[in-house]
Amino acid sequence: MSRNEIFQTRNLVRLALVAALYAALTLAIPGLSFGAIQFRFSEVLVLLCFYRKDYSIALIIGCFIANCFSPTAAVDMFVGTMATAIAVIPMFYIRNIWVASLLPVVSNGIIIALELLVCYGNEPPLWFNMLTIAAGELVVITIIGCPLFKLVFERNRRLMDIIGANKPNYPVKKAVIEKN
Repeated sequence: MSRNEIFQTRNLVRLALVAALYAALTLAIPGLSFGAIQFRFSEVLVLLCFYRKDYSIALIIGCFIANCFSPTAAVDMFVGTMATAIAVIPMFYIRNIWVASLLPVVSNGIIIALELLVCYGNEPPLWFNMLTIAAGELVVITIIGCPLFKLVFERNRRLMDIIGANKPNYPVKKAVIEKN
């Protein structure tokens, strides 16, 4: 991806929309987005980084904006955003979406649990926070997100064009059309 392509208006708008969508989805259900038990449905968007590396910028910015409204905002804006950055930046270079989906599970499971330990002490215990945060990430990204992208996006050339998927040598499957 060339520098000119990144700064094209269409691409900048796409990235801004993803950042805004991430923040909005996170803030829409704050009870599930922050704390020891998290089901951030916005996290499904991190799989966009598997298809196009510049989405990592949008998701890092979207995460930072959402974390500004966290109960632990002073720490979460930086630590939580760092956890997202660690997960999404290498995602494009992994060839299997199922493996790529585990990066945020591990990253957030460890880093966010440690963040909660610093902010709230050992109540609930660190192991519990690691387990619940990783489980929430696993459900949202791997169990819901991967099938969504494999069955919906990859089977539709138009949707792949909309998200600007440009992973090298990544074939888009043709949609199966049933005749009635």
